[in-house]
Amino acid sequence: MDLSDTPVEQEFRAKLRQWLARVLPGLPPEPSPDDWPGRRAYDLGWQRRLHDAGYGDVHWDASPTIRLIFLEETEKAGAPYVGANFVGLLHAGPTIAAEGTDAQRARWLPPILRGEEVWCQGFSEPDAGSDLAALRTRAWRDGDAYVVTGSKIWTSHAEVADWCELLVRTDPKAPRHRGITWLAVPMDAPGITVRPLRTLAGSAEFAEVFLDEVRVPVGNRVGDENDGWRVTMVTLSFERGTAFAGEVVACRRVLGELAVTARENGRWDDPALRRRLGGLHAEFRALWRLTQWNVSAAEASGGVPGVSGSVFKLRYSHARQELYDAAAEVLGADCLDLDRPWTLDRLSSLSYTIAAGTSQIQHSIIAERILGLPKGR
Repeated sequence: MDLSDTPVEQEFRAKLRQWLARVLPGLPPEPSPDDWPGRRAYDLGWQRRLHDAGYGDVHWDASPTIRLIFLEETEKAGAPYVGANFVGLLHAGPTIAAEGTDAQRARWLPPILRGEEVWCQGFSEPDAGSDLAALRTRAWRDGDAYVVTGSKIWTSHAEVADWCELLVRTDPKAPRHRGITWLAVPMDAPGITVRPLRTLAGSAEFAEVFLDEVRVPVGNRVGDENDGWRVTMVTLSFERGTAFAGEVVACRRVLGELAVTARENGRWDDPALRRRLGGLHAEFRALWRLTQWNVSAAEASGGVPGVSGSVFKLRYSHARQELYDAAAEVLGADCLDLDRPWTLDRLSSLSYTIAAGTSQIQHSIIAERILGLPKGR
């Protein structure tokens, strides 16, 4: 498989680099991490710049390879991340592009691309986290609307979101994977309550969401009723397949910074640490090649990443934790100072083996769908 850039991709990369070099120095300062309205405005402002420059649609209208080049170059240049609207740009948007009707694509995709609306993800529940098919949030049909009652947890950026990609159970008598429906729910609908959650790192980007007889138009359903599990697999394929690509580039940058810091504070003299950093260097190079392979495979199959994304997600989650454990070794006692570089990232890395499907779930997917092993009991 040839992973080198084609002439078209080389031209795209060169133009993007030139644009980033011109635009990034003029960006306003980032708001405080606790200022979520400010962060929403900052993140959407960046998305508007991308849109106006012709880069707003790379997350679903461009080929997977172009999308990967975009993520690689923006991360290398230190450009803002998608931030508060990562669900809209990387999860819900691509899903609607792949599974939505023409009317749904026309309604929801342009505002995401123009930096006008933020989405959040209502999948996990207090008693159905890793076992997503055990969700109990109920929706029943009442004329031209669904009436939704239940709760969600770990809903990223719900406090500043306009829309939620919500999984509900529409047929409680059906096998649990077959009675689920995917809905787009306006977050200002009557009956929705948002309660922020504070993480170990002190941030509050997650929330609980409570729904009390919330009415959702039937036209907001993506896919058929009770076909939500299949649509969800499309969402998760994007989440595990390409959404972490920019983070791999960021981890490779952090690894280089760790080597510089180790040389400055004398820890580079430890051969065990050098071997550890060298092993991580090889690990993240391999993960980047795996990302390229997954993107090439997605391109050949119509643009939707396949189950090989679970292989990437499984190994990346653990490699990220190992990277920040190495950072703690380089920093020594300073790793306890939350104002030091990498300390908050180390705390957040603990969640990566849970977020987007636990490592145990990824093991099951790989065993059953890639290796062809029988399902576990």
